[in-house]
Amino acid sequence: MDFFEKLGETVAVKGREVADKARETAEIVNLKSQIATCEEVIKKNYTEIGKLYYEQYGESPDALFEKQCKAIGNARNGVKELQKKVEEKKSHGH
Repeated sequence: MDFFEKLGETVAVKGREVADKARETAEIVNLKSQIATCEEVIKKNYTEIGKLYYEQYGESPDALFEKQCKAIGNARNGVKELQKKVEEKKSHGH
């Protein structure tokens, strides 16, 4: 086997290795994307469960959820107060 044949084989082998590595990397990226999608579905549904719980039981939550429901109520009141201030600023500005 002469030098150029060996060189050709080496290039071919390295090319296949690079292609295999690229394919493996693409598969990993795809799998990680699927994991992220699943995690987003989980997060969305956890949030929805919490929202439904708060709407149903927020006024008299189970002791286990009392702290979180109180925090949500306080934050909602804070939003209302801040929105009033925004509206006041807007009405005084015009």
